Amino acid sequence: MPAAALAGDGVEFLTQDNANILWTLVAAILVMFMQAGFGCVEAGFTRAKSAGNIMMKNFLDFAAGSVIFFLFGFALMFGTDIGGFIGGSGFALGGVAEADLPWTYTFWFFQSVFAATAATIVSGGMAERTKFSNYVLVSIIVTGLIYPISGHWAWGSLWLGDAGAGWLEGLGFNDFAGSSVVHSVGGWLALAGAMALGPRVGKYTEDGKAKAIPGHNIPLAGLGVFILWFGWFGFNPGSTTTADNTIGLIAMNTSLAAAAGVLGAMCISWLRFGKPDISMTMNGALAGLVGITAPCATVTPGSSILIGLIAGVLVVLSIEFIDKVLKVDDPVGAVSVHGVCGAWGTISCGLFNVGDGLFMGGGFSLLGVQLLGAGAFFLWAFGGGYIMFAVVKGLFGLRVSKEDELKGLDVAEHGSESYNGFQLFTNE
Repeated sequence: MPAAALAGDGVEFLTQDNANILWTLVAAILVMFMQAGFGCVEAGFTRAKSAGNIMMKNFLDFAAGSVIFFLFGFALMFGTDIGGFIGGSGFALGGVAEADLPWTYTFWFFQSVFAATAATIVSGGMAERTKFSNYVLVSIIVTGLIYPISGHWAWGSLWLGDAGAGWLEGLGFNDFAGSSVVHSVGGWLALAGAMALGPRVGKYTEDGKAKAIPGHNIPLAGLGVFILWFGWFGFNPGSTTTADNTIGLIAMNTSLAAAAGVLGAMCISWLRFGKPDISMTMNGALAGLVGITAPCATVTPGSSILIGLIAGVLVVLSIEFIDKVLKVDDPVGAVSVHGVCGAWGTISCGLFNVGDGLFMGGGFSLLGVQLLGAGAFFLWAFGGGYIMFAVVKGLFGLRVSKEDELKGLDVAEHGSESYNGFQLFTNE
């Protein structure tokens, strides 16, 4: 919503304007709490000796990301359009009329927690072997440059209206709450980072066979998934930035897709492995949530179930493919959950959107735009990310030494243990 729409007479806000601000702030606070969910999931799915390092990176992503997004990222993402590809005004919220500040402050806060989410996704795919000092630089570049530029393509008009519209918006691209803008960007960056780092010590045998490295605390990961599910009711319904009568449908679609994702992942893992796998089922919930994020406001509840179910199946197959065929070590499944299922959610708009989706009588027009958008986000995030990681790796180094990795990043990078006196560490 443009700031001018909430300016009123410049003195008093209407009741609806105040309701919009309140709703958007509550939603932003819910999304901020998702940082705790990401921290729990990532720490639980990895080994105890690096759990503190995972939490440090989540704190860093939110803290550094907020400051950098305030100084640079917000303007690049939502400022006055330059050729459809980048914004160019409002650095550090400069130049905003006084009457527009209440909404601008609110809108900035809501968007800042989205930027931090995109960065946090990256940390999961790079877990247990990344130098913390150089990850700081990665986090800054993601929230200050990579995420905002592609975000402008799809969401540039949300602050200043048509003056900030990006090129994908002009084509009619749909991504209501960020399947591609947030999740695929984070997922494809995680893929680039995992490839640049290489696998953890002991992940693959000499003949290339993948070995499981179990997480140390599945209940903690489960708590994280439920926190994320809870926070997603800020992520998706909050993206209305308006307290209106669409919020209930969006919340319903969000939860149905997550539930269907659980069932899809549980069933396919049961069929493939002989038992319903716990970690795969948890990732199924997240897959359903990521998948419904783009179409949550534009599909029926029945379609949301199907979208989530397919996402739950996709995430299991994708995790296996990336691990065993591509031989890319992604400790938490970040690439599959956010990259692959984010792309699926984006494409599903072209299939299930009421009125213009292919399966809803709308033809191929929207589907073509959605495919183009999903591909553009992949090329930008993976391609730009790979260049970023290659430069950081070449100039400063990206990976810790083998000795430090075996010791665990908590001790090697931060000088303390997460479970002092309670946990026996192994180097396997």
